[in-house]
Amino acid sequence: MKIRIVDAFTDRPFAGNPAGVLLLDSDRFPGPDRLQRVAAEVNLSETAFAHPLPPGGQANWALRWFTPTTEVDLCGHATLATAHVLRTTGVAEGTVRFESRSGVLRTTAHQDGSLTLDFPTAPLTPVTAPPGLATALGAEPLSVHDTGDNVGDLLVELADEAAVRALRPDFPALVACSRRGVIATAAAADPADGYDFVSRGFFPRVGIDEDPVTGSAHTALAPFWSARFGRTDLTGLQASARSGLVRTSLRGERTWLTGKAVTVIEGELLAAL
Repeated sequence: MKIRIVDAFTDRPFAGNPAGVLLLDSDRFPGPDRLQRVAAEVNLSETAFAHPLPPGGQANWALRWFTPTTEVDLCGHATLATAHVLRTTGVAEGTVRFESRSGVLRTTAHQDGSLTLDFPTAPLTPVTAPPGLATALGAEPLSVHDTGDNVGDLLVELADEAAVRALRPDFPALVACSRRGVIATAAAADPADGYDFVSRGFFPRVGIDEDPVTGSAHTALAPFWSARFGRTDLTGLQASARSGLVRTSLRGERTWLTGKAVTVIEGELLAAL
């Protein structure tokens, strides 16, 4: 069985967020323990597993995502990576609909090589910062929002882009601050640089200290910054060491996330699933 590593939300290798992708030959998933072991072996922030569904249903493919330690409900970059593999291998063209834990997710391929993900918009609820958040994060929040059940993060607004880039969190302490992770964000220092806001994502609770580019986080970042800027179409930079750009388009209860992807490794999974 082919296994691929795809860098998502980037147009060049060794940037963006790498995801493992396995397209299964069967019409069902193996047991979750087997999928988890493969994801742990791949040891990337997420590995995606997909299998085709019978014609005529609401979705074409079933899709699941695993970190090295757990299954997650929603993952943007591994969905983008899977859609990229389907397109570049000729398995699917145009629009693909994935059946997932977060409902049916639609991806659309464009002629310039980019792909758009149609994801549920995360609901934002202002909350009081949990005790110890500022100390664990290493910066004082301007505001804190809960992002609902699908995402499960705290969205933390900081003073400026420099504050986001300078973060050096205490990851063990950060585990106690949210259900999944913490998204730190601020407005871009200079929009002329090609992005409107900056973010970083920390998810030690699910085995990922810092995620390079988090698509699902942008379903919360999009409504947050669209309300601030008064625009539905924005570009976010996730300022990790690898970095990546996510174009966001707020469409009410849905958020469109657009980016590119590059396959960097293709190999063979020798262990049976």
